[in-house]
Amino acid sequence: MKKRILVLCTGNSCRSQIAHGFLKSFAGDKAEIYSAGIETHGVNPKAIKTMMEEGIDISHHTSDNIDEYKNVDFDFVMTVCDNAKENCPYFPTTAKVFHHNFSDPAKAQGTEEEIDEQFKIITDEIKMYCKEFVNQNL
Repeated sequence: MKKRILVLCTGNSCRSQIAHGFLKSFAGDKAEIYSAGIETHGVNPKAIKTMMEEGIDISHHTSDNIDEYKNVDFDFVMTVCDNAKENCPYFPTTAKVFHHNFSDPAKAQGTEEEIDEQFKIITDEIKMYCKEFVNQNL
């Protein structure tokens, strides 16, 4: 039976979308992946671009609110930022919860190249985390 995984962050625009893409790629048909935010900010174009460079298309993803999934029975909930961990509204679940605080690449400052580099660094961190998660839990 497929495992259900929810990835949660503040705005469901960068970190959770990137993790969603990697988890789906690494887990294949072993899991159904969902991502949401405690707010919705739209999928960040730089996250789409960075993931496309990884060979993963997240351009069709939507920015969803956690409330949309309160009736889904998740096996795992993964928070990818401290804000989501601390401010996520409670919903009943028996899911195993994982947390890792990744820096928000959408807050990167500098030249276009420096911002792109920050997206790449965070994407690489999330990629390694997701690969390890799948290897250990699926």
